[in-house]
Amino acid sequence: MAGRPDAPPFVLVDKQRGALRLTALDEVARGRGLMVGQALSDARAIVPDLAVEPADPDADAALLVGLAEWCDRYTPLVALDAPDGLFLDITGCAHLFGGEAALLEDLAVRLRAQGLAARFGLADTAGAAWAVARFATRPLVAPGEQEAAIAPLPVGALRLAAETAAGLSRLGLKTVGQVLAQPRAPLTARFGVGLLLRLDRALGRLDEPISPRLPVPAFLAERRFNEPVSHIEDIRLTAISLAETLNRALETAGEGARLLELQLFRIDGAVHRLAVGTSRPVRDPRLVGRLFATKLDSLDDEREVGFGFDLVRLSAVETQRDDPAQIRLDGRDGAEMAVHHLIDRLGARLGLDRVMRILPGESHIPERAAFAAPAAAVREAAADWRAVPGGAANLPLDRPLRLFVRPEPVQTMAEVPEGPPVRFRWRRTLYRVARSAGPERIAAEWWRAAEEVPTRDYFRVEDIEGRRFWLFREGLYDREPGEPRWFLHGLFA
Repeated sequence: MAGRPDAPPFVLVDKQRGALRLTALDEVARGRGLMVGQALSDARAIVPDLAVEPADPDADAALLVGLAEWCDRYTPLVALDAPDGLFLDITGCAHLFGGEAALLEDLAVRLRAQGLAARFGLADTAGAAWAVARFATRPLVAPGEQEAAIAPLPVGALRLAAETAAGLSRLGLKTVGQVLAQPRAPLTARFGVGLLLRLDRALGRLDEPISPRLPVPAFLAERRFNEPVSHIEDIRLTAISLAETLNRALETAGEGARLLELQLFRIDGAVHRLAVGTSRPVRDPRLVGRLFATKLDSLDDEREVGFGFDLVRLSAVETQRDDPAQIRLDGRDGAEMAVHHLIDRLGARLGLDRVMRILPGESHIPERAAFAAPAAAVREAAADWRAVPGGAANLPLDRPLRLFVRPEPVQTMAEVPEGPPVRFRWRRTLYRVARSAGPERIAAEWWRAAEEVPTRDYFRVEDIEGRRFWLFREGLYDREPGEPRWFLHGLFA
């Protein structure tokens, strides 16, 4: 927490162990001798003019996540170290900022501009960086100098449990260097393997990989601006330019993007993430630009753009093998690509999981003969009704366009028991039949018993006003158990 020298000391408190205790404090309060974990009553006795506010852990967590998103500008490998820290793996990234020291300076300047005070540590290992950031005065640790950097620090720099740190203190082991000087076997016997594990990781004897908060994109391209960009049209052109760079990398690897993300880093610390999925692997920069056009329209607002963006990044989060396809001579390639482009554009506007495609089902029962699936997950071969036995090639053309999810019961009157209805009542309305055709008999699948799914006789009927319905009688008189019943299954256009 940052504080002005002329401001009263400021702390946050929360109830812990039956008393209000300090959970965070600014530099002014720290300079007056207060510390985290101190009882509020003791703190007020030392500093009577203390300014106090209740802690808000949820807000702190949200702020930490926001900072982690903002730190993506330095590296895609950002991990949360709750409740008050972040790990950034800048391997291979520091040269983009002029070196590690320059990166650290840029990070500190930008955080101060946002009104945030932070401590930093940069070392070969996560453990050493954590220790230096919290307990040392110099943030940079030279390569291979972890032991010399952390040896003078208190044992709390090893990220130990409170009881372990207290136990070491009772033995007179106050610093990391004093712990290092002790035989390992007695330390393990008394404090367990956790102590030596922390020690070895801090010194680089054991690896300690960090777990990034978000998956690392397979391919990415980015553009940094000396002056912030605030016009959406400039962002669109930048996205297309980045897509051209991404296209070359994807083509070299023989891959296509299935999930793309455009990250816009605002100079005040806010980050906008715009994601689009595709129904097939894509690389075409113009298509990528069209997919993000709708998303960018939602940012065409001064509140969203703010003072502008100084970094734009395009990432291929998910990719799929995309070998060059042979051009067909029957013209179907163009039609299939048009369908995929339509799916992608609708998905960018509505959400790819909301764009459905009707696929043939392996059943002759009308309500199971087709089903809806997310269009992006459907391969073209699966959507070919001609390839399914009993599919579109064999379906009668006199099925209704509107089929109910569940057939609705109706009351009917027929001239003969097994004949078509002469009138029926549906949803409290009586319809008189002028003409009819049928029946079309549809039996249950062979593996289902007639008691479970009775035989159906379907009739196409037209009432005296020209409305057409698809009715069926469920069950056969004297041949299947139960009383036959009538249902309305669909409506013709």
